[in-house]
Amino acid sequence: MAMRISILALLSILLVVPLHGQKQKREPLTETQQEQVAEAGIDPVARVDLYVKFLNQRAETIQGLIKRGHSSARSFRLDNELQDFAALVDELGDNLDVYSERKADLRKSLKGLNESVQRWQSVLNSLPSEPGFELARRDALESSNDLATQAKQITTDQTAYFEQHKDEKGQDRAEPKN
Repeated sequence: MAMRISILALLSILLVVPLHGQKQKREPLTETQQEQVAEAGIDPVARVDLYVKFLNQRAETIQGLIKRGHSSARSFRLDNELQDFAALVDELGDNLDVYSERKADLRKSLKGLNESVQRWQSVLNSLPSEPGFELARRDALESSNDLATQAKQITTDQTAYFEQHKDEKGQDRAEPKN
């Protein structure tokens, strides 16, 4: 009898492990937003502006949830929104890395991004500390702080670069010189 229980327990564990691995990853963008990003293609300014727009919408949602009464449903929703927010911030940071390496002229978008990051940080800092979403809040704050630093550095770098390379102003990527 003990052997039979041990075998059943082992089989149960073996069945649960593959199911856990099949857990789907959260997608922070809606299908419509994904289509908009795809339509923007490799246009750096359009993509950065879209991510800023989507993050502004998330920040407004998070701010709206702050005012609601404390409940487990609110904490769960805030946790999800904060996770999605941090994922989008990280995606935007990855895009900025690619575009800045290509010497794409992002200065126009960076101005709006720098202003928005300050607003996002204010929203995240105004969240009360609650166990239901504290880890997600810290991750979102850390991601937004990293993005703020990155955006300021790219702004400085691009200002200097395009002062020296005036003929490349407004480009999507650096073209090799012949």
